[in-house]
Amino acid sequence: MSRKPKVLITGGAGFLGSHLCDRCLKEGYEVVAMDNLITGDLENIAHLFGQEGFTFVKHDVTNYTFVEGELDYILHFASPASPIDYLKIPIQTLKVGAMGTHKILGLAKEKGARVLIASTSEVYGDPLIHPQTEDYWGNVNPVGFRGCYDEAKRFMEALTMAYNRFHGVETRIVRIFNTYGPRMRVEDGRVVTAFMSQALRGEDITVFGDGTQTRSFCYCDDLVEGIWRLLHSDYSDPVNIGNPSEISILEFAQEIVDLVGSSSKVVNKPLPQDDPKVRQPDITLAKELLGWEPKVSRQEGTRRTLEYFTKKVLGDSVPQA
Repeated sequence: MSRKPKVLITGGAGFLGSHLCDRCLKEGYEVVAMDNLITGDLENIAHLFGQEGFTFVKHDVTNYTFVEGELDYILHFASPASPIDYLKIPIQTLKVGAMGTHKILGLAKEKGARVLIASTSEVYGDPLIHPQTEDYWGNVNPVGFRGCYDEAKRFMEALTMAYNRFHGVETRIVRIFNTYGPRMRVEDGRVVTAFMSQALRGEDITVFGDGTQTRSFCYCDDLVEGIWRLLHSDYSDPVNIGNPSEISILEFAQEIVDLVGSSSKVVNKPLPQDDPKVRQPDITLAKELLGWEPKVSRQEGTRRTLEYFTKKVLGDSVPQA
């Protein structure tokens, strides 16, 4: 009987990492989920404990990282990834992007494993071209509050390409644009979570700046499909995976208020330093290379996400149908 492919997923108890654990198990892979739980949550993978082929290891990948036996793939998703995290744990954010990636690439080299690293649209910073294409080098402030995340990811990409070119490690780089869905942290400070939580509680909706800045939201299932296809491609340069359906923050706030049926009012607060004014992926490469494009509309995705957030935010006080 042939051996199951084995994959290590760092950040496996996080929002995206946990969905990737589900997908890899569904595809018949043996999964080792690794997380130090600094922002991850075991509740995200609780349904997988006891399942054949699934193992969880509590470990910080900025330390020496090892996996027993053969290893075919690594999905490196360990990283704090919200504005609140950048302010609270900036050094850990930098360390996992730099030292953690170094340890993971070393493991991939040792095992002969293919590694896919999770980069971000934040490598484009506050972009001067729109929409953003993979050949754009970005407009990032290295010493601003967001620099710990932006520059960690930019260094991660550079280190990954160095291992690819110098050591011949099989590498893949996904640049993830704003993604949302079940298992996001309620208090992570991202737009979707903040708006949904505030609307459900009947609180004012906080919009930073005048709300004309734009985002493009991709549902997690679509993202996971794009990552899966990229992992199994033969392309090593970065690829944008995101939904090009762009919307202003103010319009999105109104969409969430209407979806929840809330009486919340929008209040404006000062725009944080280096907050991107626009964000929209050019997914031409993903379409041509992977035959991928998003399938879940924002309306459907937010509806699914709201079901999760209603339980998380309101808990036992959710009215029974």
